[in-house]
Amino acid sequence: MPASPMPEFDLDAVTAAPSPDLLTPDNCVFLFVDHQPQMFFGTGSGDRTAIINSTVGLAKAARLFDVPAIITTVAAESFSGPALPQLVDVFPDHKLIDRTSMNAWEDQALVEAVRATGRRKIVISGLWTEVCLVLPVLSALAQGYEVYVVADASGGVTPAAHEHALQRMTQAGAVTVTWVQVLLELQRDWARTGTYDGVMEIVKAHAGAYGMGVVYAKHFLGEGAAG
Repeated sequence: MPASPMPEFDLDAVTAAPSPDLLTPDNCVFLFVDHQPQMFFGTGSGDRTAIINSTVGLAKAARLFDVPAIITTVAAESFSGPALPQLVDVFPDHKLIDRTSMNAWEDQALVEAVRATGRRKIVISGLWTEVCLVLPVLSALAQGYEVYVVADASGGVTPAAHEHALQRMTQAGAVTVTWVQVLLELQRDWARTGTYDGVMEIVKAHAGAYGMGVVYAKHFLGEGAAG
């Protein structure tokens, strides 16, 4: 795919303003696809506990910033089992969308739920990367959506399957991100005190060494220590 031409540079137009490509609480919707027991059983691309941790951290980011979130499952009652309980606990009032199609974007209820948000940027994670993630990502891209794939909250059957699926989606125009990247992009300014404490709590609970660093800094520098 040829590189996009660089926009003409105008020094007079340079301002202290964010890129429209950045995720904000007002421009995106989160989509969680098939985080279910049977899908986790077959996941071999990475540590499953780490994927669960990343998924829950991502979900808490959506809740903190009041971003619309949609949870969908496939064949929950006949094969794959219920959605990840830790994920459902973050959104206890959400109605889950169960499907028969491997491609979530072929389910009318799910597409209508995405459309109802009025948002063009989709932040998506799911199992397995090479099937139930790549299919809706390619489908949404084809219809003009901007798609951000949360790689560490997703998993494939093997490392190769996961990586090749990420490559396929990237080549089609998707953007790969991590859950902490999404969390901090939504915050973007430590002076935003309304969500600062919530971000710190999510980081301490789910961000591993980074979270431990926050605990350490606040212990020695006080609660005013930034992230």
